[in-house]
Amino acid sequence: QVQLVESGGGLVQAGDSLRLSCAASGRTFSMYTMGWFRQAPGKEREFVAGISRNGGTTYYTDSVKGRFTISRDNAKNTVYLQMKSLKSEDTAIYYCAAVYRAVVPGRDISGYDYWGQGTQVTVSS
Repeated sequence: QVQLVESGGGLVQAGDSLRLSCAASGRTFSMYTMGWFRQAPGKEREFVAGISRNGGTTYYTDSVKGRFTISRDNAKNTVYLQMKSLKSEDTAIYYCAAVYRAVVPGRDISGYDYWGQGTQVTVSS
């Protein structure tokens, strides 16, 4: 089992950058495939980015490709989401998610077993 705690959200201007962090508890973080999802007001939660256990494989939703970068530091039990060139449409609650020993990071919410509490990102235009 793993517990996830996100941090790094905030209020920024369009074009600014933010880095989200997700700290995981437990000694087997490297066995978890990780993902970032987001949920805007009135919308369903959607996949943003995913990363494999060793960090060698990453996936992104089309709307963030070239602007967001997911990475992980298994020694620090932390996964990151570096966000650049932020847009107002990136405004959402961002959630970190984990699934044990998945081969590749999935894009479906149902593919993840553990979730953090979320961190708010607000981008003003």
